[in-house]
Amino acid sequence: MIGLSRGTLSGIQYLRAAAAIAVVLFHAAEKTGYHFAIGAAGVDVFFVISGFIMWVVSARREPTPVQFLRARIRRIVPVYWLATAVMVAGALGGLFPNLVLSLEHVLASLFFIPARSPSNGEIWPVLVQGWTLNYEMFFYVVFAGTLLLPRAWRLPAIGALFGLLVISGGLFVPDNAVLLSFTRPIILEFVAGMVIGELWLKGKVSAPAVGFALIALAFSGFAAIQIAGLPFDALVCGPLAAALVVGVLALEAGRRVRFVPAAVLLGDASYSIYLWHTFAISVIAKVGTSMGAPAPAVFVIAVLAGISAGVLGYFLIERQSLLTTWRAVRAGFSRAVL
Repeated sequence: MIGLSRGTLSGIQYLRAAAAIAVVLFHAAEKTGYHFAIGAAGVDVFFVISGFIMWVVSARREPTPVQFLRARIRRIVPVYWLATAVMVAGALGGLFPNLVLSLEHVLASLFFIPARSPSNGEIWPVLVQGWTLNYEMFFYVVFAGTLLLPRAWRLPAIGALFGLLVISGGLFVPDNAVLLSFTRPIILEFVAGMVIGELWLKGKVSAPAVGFALIALAFSGFAAIQIAGLPFDALVCGPLAAALVVGVLALEAGRRVRFVPAAVLLGDASYSIYLWHTFAISVIAKVGTSMGAPAPAVFVIAVLAGISAGVLGYFLIERQSLLTTWRAVRAGFSRAVL
């Protein structure tokens, strides 16, 4: 969800856009009586991309742990807290009758601590899709810690730690929400992204023909899961997501990826799309149902509304938040110099 600067790698931007839209399709289908479970695999693609981006960007800039975390917090927290506040306000106003609030759960949600929801016992924050940000922030904290190590030790250190966590989770099956969350195999997708990033930096990139094959393999795998209704988890979707990322990077290196402004915009807006789409989808689904509109029409409108809400949120909230933060940093620096 959290990306490279504009114009860096168009293929990665396209993947971010595709992953966000897959999640939108998943939730729109869920609300309108359809079935698109494989759309949830957009999260797996996001996690692999996140590992790739963090590894590549840190190699180019060599930030300190504090600089790295400060940048991640500026990027994630303001918009997420605002979306969470909207959920809390809506629940207090009776707009979300199934949402049960507790101070402990709200605080855990705001500070990215996995906790069981008083609404249903699931390990979900107040804004349900924010569960992925718990993993992102966990990864960022661990990654920041390894920035104190020599560069050659960082990838093995995170790989070993995450591998041990997954093994321990499989052996002991913890019930604690934090331990249960951060010992799941899905955390290995960040490591896969980092490995891909290291290969990219070393120029060890597959030929475009192999890239096309990997992309076809990944989409075929996702399609087979959806069509056949097969069970899937991170151990299945993680490798498919990694193959997709490697394939796109192979095309990128072979100059086979064209710049498409609209697709890049959706990639830029993918974080906002991810955060805000469920609000629009819920409204459209309720209005469509009350009006007796045809389910296919409600589904299509819900998808378009979800994407549009995210793009609007990107321009009106996310970009403004980043600009405001940057201006504040520059103003503080200027005052310090003067």
